[in-house]
Amino acid sequence: MLKRVFVAPDPGRVRLRFAARGVLGIGFAVLVSGLAGHTLVGMVTGGLAALLALFTVTDATVRGQAVTTALLPLAGLPVLAAAAELHDQPVARDLTFLAVVGAGVYARRWGPRGHSLGVFAFMTYFVAQFLHATPGRLPELYAALLLSVASAAAVRFGLWCYERRTPPAAVPAPPGGRGLARVTTRQAVQATAGAGFALVVGQVVSGERWYWAVGATWWIFVNTTSRGETLVRGFRRVMGTVLGIGLGLLVAVPLHGAHLPTAVLLAACVFGIFYSAAVSYTWMMLCVTVLAELLYGLLGVLEPALLAVRLAETAVGAVGAVLAVLLVLPVTTHAITDAWIQRALRCVHSATAEAAARLAGDESADPAQRVAELEQLLARVRLSVAPLVHPLNPLPARKRRARHVLSLLDDCVREVRGLAAVAADPEASHDARLAAACWRVESAVEALTGGNAAIAAPTDRPTATDPALAHLHSLEQALSELAHPLRTASERRLVAAE
Repeated sequence: MLKRVFVAPDPGRVRLRFAARGVLGIGFAVLVSGLAGHTLVGMVTGGLAALLALFTVTDATVRGQAVTTALLPLAGLPVLAAAAELHDQPVARDLTFLAVVGAGVYARRWGPRGHSLGVFAFMTYFVAQFLHATPGRLPELYAALLLSVASAAAVRFGLWCYERRTPPAAVPAPPGGRGLARVTTRQAVQATAGAGFALVVGQVVSGERWYWAVGATWWIFVNTTSRGETLVRGFRRVMGTVLGIGLGLLVAVPLHGAHLPTAVLLAACVFGIFYSAAVSYTWMMLCVTVLAELLYGLLGVLEPALLAVRLAETAVGAVGAVLAVLLVLPVTTHAITDAWIQRALRCVHSATAEAAARLAGDESADPAQRVAELEQLLARVRLSVAPLVHPLNPLPARKRRARHVLSLLDDCVREVRGLAAVAADPEASHDARLAAACWRVESAVEALTGGNAAIAAPTDRPTATDPALAHLHSLEQALSELAHPLRTASERRLVAAE
């Protein structure tokens, strides 16, 4: 787990810059909120709003990110008002919370913007419970939220907008059909059901901190599309919470809310959340848990008994998510993983065609964009296959086959990336052998995605002086090896995680 976070590749130091900007943006937002005369509750609200504005907005273009950031208050302010107004009406408050959960998950069908607005709405309602917001506090909380989102935007789009030079790849939308066949619709129903269980049982565990269970259920559903992914994410959330509570007992509790050391540790937790999010959900949850403990310390309510309640509520939320994905409109890991692999293979086809066109002299062809898309798709495949390669998976044969498929897909991405780099060289030439090799790669992908034709392994080995041919040869080899686990009837079930 340590290796995954600190040794994982960070091309262009994107994760490092993302984390550093998160600390800077949130620190600036809290400073502005403090200078505006807000209380500690207002500053905490502002800091969390800035965190969400910097963390959850993932549109493919800077312009799209700016528009989504500007829309965040429109999603958050009405929800904040509802949470405050219903503070003393438990039944209406709880039903509204469940409605926010369902609407927030359903909004993901509108892509990254819908996802961001749904998360912001949910977390605004959650923070209102966390801070026990009442109608009398609304003016301050409104001002803190607006100031903090504006401050975060100033840092993101003014002071340090590194995306202008290296725009992020578009986040691929989840596969699905219509109605209940759509993953987002199924998940909206599942999340609402799971949150309902968490809300009821969570209140039995603690009438004051019940919302932690609902929050656990919600975040387990984020960025998952199948029951296998959700089960693994639930396990990792509980593990991260356990580790975070253990660290909090050693670090947060002894501080007793001391401002300076708490502020330093809060900055470290924010950095850890942003830096680890892309590579380790367990580590991210460890940082989130310690951050919450430090905030409770600032509010003067942190004690070991509260941490025990936190763990119990997280367990309740995880159980709610598990029951929901197993019993309510389940989406199988096999179906989702197969869909992601098919999309990744088609992207290999597109990237190869773009590279071939570029080598042929077409200046408008841009394989680099396809490579970025392919890397995003491979990340989704990894997430979907995670249940199979998890250490607790009791099916070693499927685990080996899944690792083999991931290894071969890694090879495909590496060779496509190398081919795109060669194509970008203005001195690279195109000849008939390149055209034939590209055609063979495209045919191999069509065979894999169609499931009919046999794929022959390449026979000619290019020389070291033909880098483009070398990449195409290795790509052909990887695709031919993928045919066995992906097309053999008995092994196509390797992606069935259950």
